[in-house]
Amino acid sequence: MATVNQRVGEYVLQDRINSGAFGEVWKAHHHVWTDQLVAVKIPTDPQFLRNLQREGVAIHGLTHPNIVRAIGFDPYAELPYLAMEYVPGTSLRPLIQKRALSVPDSVAIMRQVLAGLSHAHKQNMVHRDVKPENILVHERAFRDGFSAEGAIKVTDFGLGRAASNPSMGSIAYSQSIDSDAAREIAGTLDYMPPEQRTGAPVDPRADLYACGVMLYEMLTGERPAGTDLPSDLNRLVPRSLDEAFRRSYARLDKRFTSADEFLKALGPNAPPPLPDARTGPAPHAHMLNAPIPSALRQAARQCPQCRQSVDGSDQFCMHCGVQLVENVRRCPQCGAYPDGADHYCIFCGQTLASHLTPA
Repeated sequence: MATVNQRVGEYVLQDRINSGAFGEVWKAHHHVWTDQLVAVKIPTDPQFLRNLQREGVAIHGLTHPNIVRAIGFDPYAELPYLAMEYVPGTSLRPLIQKRALSVPDSVAIMRQVLAGLSHAHKQNMVHRDVKPENILVHERAFRDGFSAEGAIKVTDFGLGRAASNPSMGSIAYSQSIDSDAAREIAGTLDYMPPEQRTGAPVDPRADLYACGVMLYEMLTGERPAGTDLPSDLNRLVPRSLDEAFRRSYARLDKRFTSADEFLKALGPNAPPPLPDARTGPAPHAHMLNAPIPSALRQAARQCPQCRQSVDGSDQFCMHCGVQLVENVRRCPQCGAYPDGADHYCIFCGQTLASHLTPA
């Protein structure tokens, strides 16, 4: 068991970030350059050591702003370890649980995830365990926006395999399930496509299926169930994102064929909203309950990005998802987006402190 101030390779363990049945992740600093921080992954189980060996080999050749970078690796040391880029911030999971993401935020995050996976796929590497816990959100994303380069990073390639490599097969150990049969399947069940659940060989489309599940979660706060589309649960979701979800959360032959194709379906890449001296940071950084500016309260207007007609009360364009108002009005309890005239949130019933009378 690793301990605080223990030396591991060139690094000194500082704080334990996470731990589980199979391994630990520590924040550590270089033994000489103490301001050089890394994340050190240490296995505590022989099976996890094999995953660590795979991950160290896999990410060594993956250099991309949206993939956590490998810095040091020694699986044969007295205490085996993988040293990686340290990403201060959080995983995607808490943001989903708090329903803290707007439609544009969700699209911006998914763009960066897909950009990282596209690079991995072009290096013949399939992640196989894409899920919110393995998507890191850098703390600067809350200041500079989720579209800022490198603000979102994919991590944990421990289950990664070369695509369509029959000599390696498709079976790997899973940390998320315990039965003997389940141990033969890699990944976490909720994010696994049907072909992966059966233990069949997988290709990059398996990661795209998982991205579809994550997109749905970011847009709605829930995982896909039945035939519901994201817009069935969140009326701010444009039809184009419903279609992007449908093409990713589909059987293999109907799924997107590449991450680049998925990226294209998300629509044009809008720049992040700039902070305003009067309102502070951009709205994605915190929950806002501000009224829609009177200049925007009109029967209809044109989206400044896609030029489609939008309703005067819309806070986001239903066609491309771009933010239309300076301050997004949001329920402080459930995170939903009420109309400007609403006295109560239609989703949770919360009394809204600030409201508009109809124009």
